[in-house]
Amino acid sequence: MRIRQLVLCVLASASLAPAAGARPHRLMPADLPLAAAAPDSFLAEFRTTRGTFVMKARRAWSPLGVDRLYHLVASGYFDGLVIYRVGETKSVKGGRVVQFGASGDTAEAHAWDRATFADEPVRQAHVTGAVNFARGGPGTRSVEVAICTTPCAPLDTVQYLGVTGFPTIARVERGLDVLDRLEGRYGNAPIENDSLSILGGAYLERAFPGLDRIERARVIRRW
Repeated sequence: MRIRQLVLCVLASASLAPAAGARPHRLMPADLPLAAAAPDSFLAEFRTTRGTFVMKARRAWSPLGVDRLYHLVASGYFDGLVIYRVGETKSVKGGRVVQFGASGDTAEAHAWDRATFADEPVRQAHVTGAVNFARGGPGTRSVEVAICTTPCAPLDTVQYLGVTGFPTIARVERGLDVLDRLEGRYGNAPIENDSLSILGGAYLERAFPGLDRIERARVIRRW
């Protein structure tokens, strides 16, 4: 069992090195001041392979969530990551989301799986362009970001895996059309099993060619 896991990790890491637009660095939770508060508000610009979108985050909406988003963007964590989900929500009928944030490097991904932060109440309604952190149960928010590309008001109150609602942390201010152009032929398939966490970037490159990427994400204004 240990030998198999070692082989899978080596293959995943090796396959990422030559890929076009591959992640330029490995960033671990200990590298960031995760306990520090973010500015009250900030703008984050995301340049993708299909264009650029900008989101505005407000700390009053979800202090812990906005703190985490700020440190991830400001550190360049999202640079080079694959946008692996452009499909229907699992908890809102008819809703659609864009999701990214899990690292293609298995060691980095597993480290961030343990760097979770507490749940918070929903303070701001979900509208088209609302941004939240994905989760898999109580206290599991970490690095995976989901953006609603349709109205998703039920996400404010839905009971999903033992938690009520998904707190909005930001809204897309510019570039919603870019989100609509992202590669969506695979829908939710890339996250339907544990292959992403086990095989990392190798799995996405092999099974879902043509997925778009975050080329660069940066904080462009803070106040």
